[in-house]
Amino acid sequence: MFRYSDRSIFGIGEISPCFVGTTLGNFPNVTEAIPVLQKLLCDLRNQAASGGPLRKYAMGEAMLQGRVLYVLVQCTPDSQELQCEDCLDKYIGLIQTNNITRKGGGADIVGPSCNIRYELYPFYQSLPDAPPPSSSPSPSPTTDFPSLSPSNGTTENFSDANKLGQGGFGIVYKGMLLNGQDIAVKRLSRGSGQGELEFKNEILLVAKLHHRNSVRLLGFCFEGMERLLIYEFLPNGSLDHFIFDLVRRSQLNWKKRYEIIKGIARGLFYLHEESRIQIIHCDLKASNILLDAKMNPKISDFGMARLFSTDQTQGKTSRIVGTYGYMAPEYAMHGNFSVKSDVYSFGVLTLEIMSGQRNNCFHNGDNVEDLLNHAWKSWREGTISNLIDPILRCGSISETMRCVHIGLLCVQENVTKRPTMDFVVLMLSGNSLTLPVPSRPPSFMHSSME
Repeated sequence: MFRYSDRSIFGIGEISPCFVGTTLGNFPNVTEAIPVLQKLLCDLRNQAASGGPLRKYAMGEAMLQGRVLYVLVQCTPDSQELQCEDCLDKYIGLIQTNNITRKGGGADIVGPSCNIRYELYPFYQSLPDAPPPSSSPSPSPTTDFPSLSPSNGTTENFSDANKLGQGGFGIVYKGMLLNGQDIAVKRLSRGSGQGELEFKNEILLVAKLHHRNSVRLLGFCFEGMERLLIYEFLPNGSLDHFIFDLVRRSQLNWKKRYEIIKGIARGLFYLHEESRIQIIHCDLKASNILLDAKMNPKISDFGMARLFSTDQTQGKTSRIVGTYGYMAPEYAMHGNFSVKSDVYSFGVLTLEIMSGQRNNCFHNGDNVEDLLNHAWKSWREGTISNLIDPILRCGSISETMRCVHIGLLCVQENVTKRPTMDFVVLMLSGNSLTLPVPSRPPSFMHSSME
């Protein structure tokens, strides 16, 4: 099928215009043929509608007085399940109400969103059975995608013992390739229509990224209803398991946290300026920063990322996805996003790393308040020690104050006043550069978005 139009056609179910063609060769018994055909069509309709985003078709046969009836139904793969069912239902009803069956031995009904064909001869080739699993070693992950299928025991059948974490679109498991390499496998939740978009997005974007501060995608699995993303395994997990944990946070002294902040900044600068494609992450937060064996940070989870063309500086969307508290106000309220949206998220993350507390529930003694505004008030009043994680108070005072200052520059409400990531990297690289004075961060985010 091929279709083009001067208007949007994706995800829109349409049954008109509809074209009907018939073939010669009468059914042996029309009265018997109609109910047999109707039943098979209904069964195939359900199979096609429940298919994935790349496969919404079904085919089958039925015996009809010693002859074989061949049937195929298909919807455009961008159709939702209900759209596919409705479209096919309309055409199935058309077969009976318009006596199409009586006009010939077969028919072909074609519309914009779905089509039905049935004949008394085979007009399609049946799919071959899947080949048995190969016993040969998997290809090297450095030169090709690794060999992986849901049934090969890679993750011990996704056992709870191998569960590393869970996100909005699926669970991440620890696994091992046949060559002994440890991997992390994200398994997309079945039936997650939104997750399908994130799955495709991550494959298209992350496969093109090569930076020490960006997680490496080794491969993926797209088999039946199974959707798997295979990443390099990072033994220390995500940053939030350290900075927000009362015990494990002690493992991140000032030197390590400072290197983590600089590593995240370098990774974002790469996405915005140095990669072959300009990428806006759109969901930068502590749980999406993974740590390798040496505590080096790697930006992960690009399912919500946006791709910019070379001459594009900002975009707008009605599909606002991400995590409140890390979202820039212009994105959360109006759907406007740019590299400065990521800069805002980086500022929030930096202040969390410095304080060891989450952005929406900063504890100052018995008081609970917004982290950004507490940081602003502490910076203005010269009481940054009230903000800093006590574990960091033995670190460099000038560097800790500088990081808080940079964090506040990044979370300014005025988009144009926020620095770009190349300037952030420059500010973090030394103390010789004089920093501009930040303006007050937005104060409405948590009260109005909670």
